[in-house]
Amino acid sequence: MADSQRPKVGVGVIIHDAAGNIVMGERAGSAHGRGTFQCPGGHLEHGETFAETAVREVREETGLEVGHVRFLTATNDVFEEEEGLRKHYVTVFVTCSIVGEDKVSKSMEPHKCAAWEWVPWSQMWAWAKAQAEAEAPPPPPKDKLEDDKAQPEAQPKIEPKPLEKKMFLPLVNLYREYPELEHCLLWRASAHDERKGSEAISGWSSRHW
Repeated sequence: MADSQRPKVGVGVIIHDAAGNIVMGERAGSAHGRGTFQCPGGHLEHGETFAETAVREVREETGLEVGHVRFLTATNDVFEEEEGLRKHYVTVFVTCSIVGEDKVSKSMEPHKCAAWEWVPWSQMWAWAKAQAEAEAPPPPPKDKLEDDKAQPEAQPKIEPKPLEKKMFLPLVNLYREYPELEHCLLWRASAHDERKGSEAISGWSSRHW
């Protein structure tokens, strides 16, 4: 297999606050996912851990310093590109929180993303769900028995609702493959708060990853 055909590894970084909001922005520039809403992230470089990739990419793209990086899950993403080209990625999703003094994200690479903003996780999940349902293949027609022969029943044509936001494929696949993660940030934030409290009492802190 040629190197160009081998799946690549990307790291999607879910930066969250205690209220369950995450940092998102619209992809720009290249044809790869242009116009879709995404989280910060990028390619896993040789020798890097997922956490190192997350910290580096977030700093390069938003100017934010993040920590408490935790693995969440991974998705299998095959992009259908222009002229019949396909790109295959394994996207590793991690969660993290801001540890630096600056809490305001900046567009450090405006040719890739014009602006970043805080979006409720529940809103992102609703957008991903709407897109997954809109892109799902139609159900097979029901059969109606008549004169001992199965006759296809006419199906009313339902026009899909226009999407409020179009999501980057890995986020749509996150919903498709792991619908149980809808409330994952609630327990992630809770666990983080409990850990901070125990560290403050004991004076101990751990380095993750």
